[in-house]
Amino acid sequence: MGTRSYKFGMQVKLWTGALILLTAAALVTAGCSGYNQAGMSTTSTQTGPAFVVGTDAPMASVVSFAVPVNSVTAKDASGTSVSLISGTPTVDFARFNGLQTLLDMNDVPVGTYTSLSITLGSATIGYLNMPASGAPTIATEAATYPSSASTYTYTVTLASPLVVTQAGTPVGLRVDFDLHKSIQVDSGGAITGQVTPVFNVKTVGPSDPDAYIDEFVAAVVSVNVTGQSFVVQGPHGEQFTINVNGQTEWDNNESLSDLTTSSIVEISGTLDRADQTLDADEVAILSQNGFYAGGQVTYVSPASGPATSFDLYVRGTLPTGTGVELGQIAQVDLSGNEKFFIYWMHNPLTEFLFNSSTLLPGQHVSVGGPASGAVNAQALTVNRVVLRDWGFNGTVVAGSVNSTNGTFQIQINGFAGLLVPQTVTVYTAARTDFRDGLTGLSDVSGGANVRVVGLLLKDPTSGNTVLLAHDVDAFN
Repeated sequence: MGTRSYKFGMQVKLWTGALILLTAAALVTAGCSGYNQAGMSTTSTQTGPAFVVGTDAPMASVVSFAVPVNSVTAKDASGTSVSLISGTPTVDFARFNGLQTLLDMNDVPVGTYTSLSITLGSATIGYLNMPASGAPTIATEAATYPSSASTYTYTVTLASPLVVTQAGTPVGLRVDFDLHKSIQVDSGGAITGQVTPVFNVKTVGPSDPDAYIDEFVAAVVSVNVTGQSFVVQGPHGEQFTINVNGQTEWDNNESLSDLTTSSIVEISGTLDRADQTLDADEVAILSQNGFYAGGQVTYVSPASGPATSFDLYVRGTLPTGTGVELGQIAQVDLSGNEKFFIYWMHNPLTEFLFNSSTLLPGQHVSVGGPASGAVNAQALTVNRVVLRDWGFNGTVVAGSVNSTNGTFQIQINGFAGLLVPQTVTVYTAARTDFRDGLTGLSDVSGGANVRVVGLLLKDPTSGNTVLLAHDVDAFN
C-alpha cells in the first residue's frame, strides 16, 4: 500500500484504514481498550502464522461501547473448537471510527477453520452530555441484549475458511463490529439501550489492503540502531519488533537515535511475511517522558485565541495506573511550550495549521508528557500534542459538491456533531479513497450519509472548520 498525497496548501501524506493485527489465536476486537493478552495453550505441536485485522463501524452518537469478551472460538469442519483468547478482556468497540490498531501476533494450531463464535458479556453504552453552557460530561447506561439475556453469542460461518499452515504465509481474519447496526434507536433517533451485536467477518492475507497497520501506539523497550529496529510493548503487555529503513518517515524531524526506553511511539506499517515483524512506513514519537493519552477533544478554553487548556475524552493511555482513566474526560493544561504536530505531515507549515490557536472540539489527538504530570486528571501536564486521523459521520449539504475544487460540505452527525455543530468543508484529492459503493466525488450527492476519515482542522486564515479526507465511505 503506497502513500497518498493531499494538497491543501502543501503536500500532506495520509493513510487509509488502521488495523488491529492479531493472530487467530488471540482474536480480535476492533478498537480494543484494556485487552490483556495472556497467550494461548493448545494441545497441537504444529502451529502456523495467522493474524486478525479488526475494524468497526461505530454509531456516531455513541462515545463508547465497553463490553467484556467472554470467549472467542474457532471451529473446524469436524466440530473441533479452539479457544482464541485467554481471560475476559474488556473492549471498547467505539474507540475507533474508520480506524483500527495492532493488538497481537501469535502462532495458532494448524488447521482449516470454518466458523467463528464470539460471546459478549454485559455491556455499557457511554454518550456525551451537552450542557447549555460549559464543558460536556460523559453519561452511561447499561446495554440490554435480546430477551434481556446477560450475554450474547454471535456465530458465523466463514465464506472463505481460515487455513493455517505450518511455517506458511500468515493468514488472518478481518472482524468488523458494526455499532451503527447493533445499537437500537427509537423513531426519534434516541438510543433505547437495546443491543443486538452485528459482526462482519472475512479472511484476509497480509497483502490485502485491509491488512495495513495504520495506527499502533506502544512503549519502546529497546533500540538496535545498528540493526535498524526497535522493540515495543503494546498497551496490553505484548512485545513486537519494529523494522525501519531509509524509506521510513519520522515525524517532527526525529529518528531512530532519538528513541529511548521512555519513548512512546505511534507506528504505521505492514506485516513482514518472512519473520512476522512489523515494517514501519511512519513513526511518530508521542512522548519522550513515559506517558501518553489519546482521544477526542471535547472542550477548548478559551474558545478563541491561544488555548490555555482543553478537555480530552480518553480512549487510550499508556501506562495505566495514573490519574487518567479510559472512558473519562481529562483536562490538559497548556503552558505555551508544547510541541504541536500532525501525524503523517512533515511540512514545516504543520505548526501553522495545528497549534494552540487552532485546537477544535472534535479533533482526535494524542498528548505526551511526564507520568508525574498525569496524577491529576483535571490538571494534566504535557509536552507534545499530536493531531491524528478519525472518522466523521455526516450528511452531505445539498448543492455543496464542487468537482472543480474537489470539495463538498457535510453536517456532522451524532456524538461528533455535538462537538462540531458547524458546517464542515471536506477537501478530497486524486488519491482519496471512495468506498462502500462510492467510486469518486461524482457519486457524492446532497442528502447522502457519508463517513469521512481524515484530519479535522481550523483554517488558520478564515477560521472555518475543514476536513482533509483520505477516505469517503457511504454510510447507511
